[in-house]
Amino acid sequence: MSQYGRAAVPPAAGSMVVFAVVAVAGAFTVAQGLTNVSFTYTMGAVAALTLFALAFVRTDFGIYVVIFSMLLSPQFGSKGAGVGAGRGITVRTEDFVLLVIGFSWLAKTAVNKELNLIARTPLNWAVLMYVATTLGATLLGSLTGTVSWSGYFHVLKYVEYFVIYYMVVNNLRDREHGWRLVGAAFITAAIVSVIGLAQVPSGERVSAPFEGEIGEPNTFGGYLLFMMAIAAGIAFETENARRRTQCLVLLGVMGVPFFFTLSRASYLGLIPAFLVIARLTTRRRLAVGLILLGLVTSPVLIFVAPKSVKDRVTYTFKEEKGSDTVRLGKVAFDPSTSARLLSFKSALTGFVQRPIFGWGVTGFGFMDAQYARVLAETGLVGLAVFLWLMWKVGRHALDVYTTRSDPEERGLVLGFLAGFAGLLVHAFGSNTFIIVRIMEPFWLVTGIVMMIPALEAKERAAAAAAAQFMPTPPKKERSGVRR
Repeated sequence: MSQYGRAAVPPAAGSMVVFAVVAVAGAFTVAQGLTNVSFTYTMGAVAALTLFALAFVRTDFGIYVVIFSMLLSPQFGSKGAGVGAGRGITVRTEDFVLLVIGFSWLAKTAVNKELNLIARTPLNWAVLMYVATTLGATLLGSLTGTVSWSGYFHVLKYVEYFVIYYMVVNNLRDREHGWRLVGAAFITAAIVSVIGLAQVPSGERVSAPFEGEIGEPNTFGGYLLFMMAIAAGIAFETENARRRTQCLVLLGVMGVPFFFTLSRASYLGLIPAFLVIARLTTRRRLAVGLILLGLVTSPVLIFVAPKSVKDRVTYTFKEEKGSDTVRLGKVAFDPSTSARLLSFKSALTGFVQRPIFGWGVTGFGFMDAQYARVLAETGLVGLAVFLWLMWKVGRHALDVYTTRSDPEERGLVLGFLAGFAGLLVHAFGSNTFIIVRIMEPFWLVTGIVMMIPALEAKERAAAAAAAQFMPTPPKKERSGVRR
């Protein structure tokens, strides 16, 4: 009996109830769908119910589905409107997958009271303040007429990746489990990189698969930058030759499509990523040696670099007549670079007009520069909260790195820190931290990194408890006869 005088419902009984409800709902959906709705929508509803049931039984299954759908799910919705774009809304299959799995997790926590809805992590307050600030700024923008109803959907897209973070921190059982999730993320990266390699002969900029009519090479470049940094960090730190070889091969597979994205923001992100590795790695001499080797051989590397890559870099300093151009002295920038620089000027103008909470999400127009967009849309408060969240992520990851003794764990955290530094620079030329296809892998690994100390403490406590209950071996009786 429970403390309220009634029998507590065991988790198994609750699961049976949920399964019964799902089965009835599935039968009703099929019956109604086949008579009133198209076959495609009916099968989609059945697939959603099936995913709900499977994720309810094994949350791991849902997490793996999300990992593989991060870069392998098609998009539909407004044409040419990524999340980082203007006011249009793009919806992907993974959005519905996250929604279904999120409801499944809510149902599971309702049935099993021992499960926490939100685990305690070092980032909870920063995440909460970030969500509250973006939502509050958008509400104010809606009240003043600068934000339409679509702004709220953009806020939902902005915070969607936090679902990934909390799914991970709530369901990680041990450090080995975390490594399996990292392995699934690497498999996904390998698959999309091979697809990217197949795009290279076309001569077009390489982008992630299933991007719709207009690809997003800058997004793909940022994603590959982050995953390459993690592979490089593990390769530097691991003492396992097989693991190092696997990471180096994966680096090579990702490296070719990375350069053919022709994403200059991603190229710039390589510099801080490698500098972080060189500064923090235990193999600093090797890292410094590679930097020196790169400097010495840079003329040769520039000479043998593909023409499209060289043209893309030199295009930065080519002025086009009839377009807005930013000049620094005698140096003129191309329209794309000029537009990003003008975004900062425009953001400052908007900031002066609404300095506290900004114009609301989508309320100030499109800007393809993260920091300028945050300042204009959410004001000084929003920018401060965003930078606080970034600082919390970096500081706690660095704390985890300095306490690691396991080489491969140290490599994972090192790669994460390097990729994080690269994305911070990437964000000067892209809306990096609101692009779901970059942020979902980022917050997946963030969740694993943040939970490593807690998982280690849990394993130590379990080992200590097991040792406490182990029977003490009987002592041998000493004989009184000397030999």
